[in-house]
Amino acid sequence: MPELSLAQLLRPELRELSAYSPDTGSYAVRLDANEAPDLLSPAARARLAEVAARTAWNRYPDPRARKLRAAIAARSAVSEDEVLVGVGSDEVISLLLTVLCQPRGRTTVPTLLTTTPTFVMYKLSAKVRGQRVLEVPLDADWDISVPAMTRALSMAPPNLVFVASPNNPTGTQPDPARLDEIIEAAAGALVVIDEAYADYAARRHIDLYRKHENVALLRTLSKVGFAALRLGWLIGRPELVAELDKARLPYNVATPTQELATVVLEELSGELARVTSHVMAERERVSQALAALPGVEPTPSEANFIWLSTPLPAERVFEGLKARGVLVRSFHQRGGRLAHRLRVTIGTREQNDAFLAALGDELSR
Repeated sequence: MPELSLAQLLRPELRELSAYSPDTGSYAVRLDANEAPDLLSPAARARLAEVAARTAWNRYPDPRARKLRAAIAARSAVSEDEVLVGVGSDEVISLLLTVLCQPRGRTTVPTLLTTTPTFVMYKLSAKVRGQRVLEVPLDADWDISVPAMTRALSMAPPNLVFVASPNNPTGTQPDPARLDEIIEAAAGALVVIDEAYADYAARRHIDLYRKHENVALLRTLSKVGFAALRLGWLIGRPELVAELDKARLPYNVATPTQELATVVLEELSGELARVTSHVMAERERVSQALAALPGVEPTPSEANFIWLSTPLPAERVFEGLKARGVLVRSFHQRGGRLAHRLRVTIGTREQNDAFLAALGDELSR
C-alpha cells in the first residue's frame, strides 16, 4: 500500500504555526473573547426564534445573500455592490489575502503590513498562504508610528495594509491624521480598516473610505451580541468586491445567519443600542475601579474590553484569576512590554464585579 508523507506536501510555513485554540474550560465568569454580554430581551429572542423556525432546511442559502447585503448597505449608506459578506471577518480577511496576492516591486512573494500587537488573524492567515508579514510596533501610547510605518512601506511595498480601529488588544484608535498619512503613503496597496469594535468607539471611518480609493472597511456583528451568527462583511469598491466574489465559496453564509442577521440589522437597532450603552457605561466604571488598584494601569478604551498592566507578571495574575473562576486573556507569552498585560472583556455588572473582586484578592495576595 502506498504511503503518504505529509511532510512532502505541507507548506513549510505551517511548521512554525499553531492552531487557534481558545480555552474551552468551564469558568463562572468568561471575559476572554470580547463577546458582548447576554442582554437580549425576551421579545427579541422570540422574534429571532420565529424567523429561525421558518428556515427551509432542505434548500441551499441564497448564494448572493441579497436581503442581507441590502440591509448592510442601508445601514452603512453604500450600495449593495459595495458589500461582500463572509463567515465572520476571518473569511473576508482570507479572501483578501487569496485574491490580492500578486507580488509587488522586487519581492517574489506578496507582502502584508500591519501593526503589533493587533488581531492575530491578519498574520496567521497570511502565513498559511506563504506570504511575507511585516509587523510594525505601536508607539508608547499604543498608536501608529508614522515614521516606522512609512519605512516599512518603502522597504517592501505591501499588497495589503491592515489597521484595526479600535485595535485589538489595546482598545485604542489611531490618531486620524496619522491614519490619513499612512493611507496616502500606501499608494498601490489596499488599506483595510478593521472596525470590528466600532460600535463602541467615538469615531468611524466611512469618511476615509469615501476620500481614498485604496481604503476598504471590515465590520461584524460578533462584538455586539451576535457572535453565534459568525457574520462579517467588507465595504469596498464594486470592482474589488466583484473580484473577491470570484474566490468566495458558494453558499458561504448559511441561511439562518442570513435571515437572523437581516432581522438584527433591520429590526433590532434598539437592542444593539442597549448592549453598546451598557458596555460603554460599564467600561468607564470598571476602568475607574482598576485605576484605583495599586499598580494597575488601564489604557483608555474605545472597544468592549480593557487593556491593562499589572504590577505582577501577567501570567501569575492570569492563573490566579483562573483559580478563582474568572477567565481573561493574558499576553505574557509575547514577552517584552506585553509581559504584564491583560485584556479583559466587559461583561454584565455582576461579571465585572466578580472580576474586580478576584483581581483585588490576587494582587493583595
